[in-house]
Amino acid sequence: MTNKTDQRLRLTLRQLEVFAATARTGSTRAAADRVARSQSASSAALAALEAAVGAPLFDRVGRRLVLNEHGRALLPLTLSLLGQAGELQARLSSDRAAPLRIASSFTIGEYLLPGVLAAWKHAHPEVGARLVIGNTSEVIEAVAAFEVDVGFIEGRQRHPDVVVRRWLADELVIFAAPSHPFAGRKVGVGELAGAGWILREPGSGTREASDRLLLERIADMRIELELGSSEAVKRVVAAGVGIGCLSRHAVAEAFEGGWLSEVRTSLPKASRALSIVVPRERPPGPIAEDFVRACLASAGRQFG
Repeated sequence: MTNKTDQRLRLTLRQLEVFAATARTGSTRAAADRVARSQSASSAALAALEAAVGAPLFDRVGRRLVLNEHGRALLPLTLSLLGQAGELQARLSSDRAAPLRIASSFTIGEYLLPGVLAAWKHAHPEVGARLVIGNTSEVIEAVAAFEVDVGFIEGRQRHPDVVVRRWLADELVIFAAPSHPFAGRKVGVGELAGAGWILREPGSGTREASDRLLLERIADMRIELELGSSEAVKRVVAAGVGIGCLSRHAVAEAFEGGWLSEVRTSLPKASRALSIVVPRERPPGPIAEDFVRACLASAGRQFG
């Protein structure tokens, strides 16, 4: 990029918004849809940005625009600036503080965060919050792109643009309906191999962890159903269709209520880390940092 001695600002937020959208979608046409502008306007904004920077930001590979070294250097700064601009706009357009934006994987978002978030909200009634739930890779991408302030994931994950901090330990458990022959006794590996399994869908953090526990030790597993939510797995197993494997956090209330029973086995205990994720290039703001502190403090009280 050229080094200009003139310090007048040549960039606009609209240009940076188009640049970030193009980097994500690979074309100015798709970027135009994301930023609600015409393709010609988006192309002009990108051209103006490249002129201001003094270097092209993309290489054309087939029909796609792919970030080059200049674009890769500019993107993290752009995403950080756009995130701060969004927070500023939210503050200027409302008497309330900008809402806390959270992304979480399913187990954490459905079974752990609601209680923590409710307690935190009681202490901060003036601050709104938005929680979105997706798979682990979606959470990491949202954090890396500054679309959320903080994320929560399952398992061991790495990404160059985020910092992952261990939060809680989680244990996987095998369970069945109380009427199932496995309920109330210890079951060997051979019996587990002959059982019908109800598991989360491939690609989920829970399925990745359960595969590590089960596939290495149980040959020829008979998987009857693969379902996209832990609640669905629990309900099907409770109806007497096979046995399941989920986070202990996900089945704790069902065990207490007596409509699911833990299956004791000869398998070793399977634990995994639940982690907090924040952007590497931009430290959490005061609201997000306060929520992270509340989560870390709650770990010992509620889940220890």
